[in-house]
Amino acid sequence: MAEGHPYQEFFGHLREAGGTLVLELRGEWDILAASVAVGRLDALTGGRRTDLVLDVREVTFMDCAGLGLLCRARHRTRERGGRLRLTGVEDGGWVARLLRMAALTEEFEIVTEGIAGATCLADCVAV
Repeated sequence: MAEGHPYQEFFGHLREAGGTLVLELRGEWDILAASVAVGRLDALTGGRRTDLVLDVREVTFMDCAGLGLLCRARHRTRERGGRLRLTGVEDGGWVARLLRMAALTEEFEIVTEGIAGATCLADCVAV
């Protein structure tokens, strides 16, 4: 992890496409990631009517702390009239397995196609 940039290990690019924010998650989403990343996700989910897609293709591990963070983001987005979707959820992957084990598969909107025309707003150092 680059010194002074605690988010770098857990976040990739932040993109925007037609009012939808797309944030890449990466690495191991455990208690350390949850403690470091909660502020960033809260900032993104704190606005009214936020449309957020979390891309989990680069997540190499996720435990209940990471899942709790996804649930928190989903709840915060919904209570503000927004929408949270997941992309990159692959059968056999950590996120898919954890969602199934926790019986939360139906609670998350999962999209299989990418978000077309996304323009990069920032990389992990700048967000």
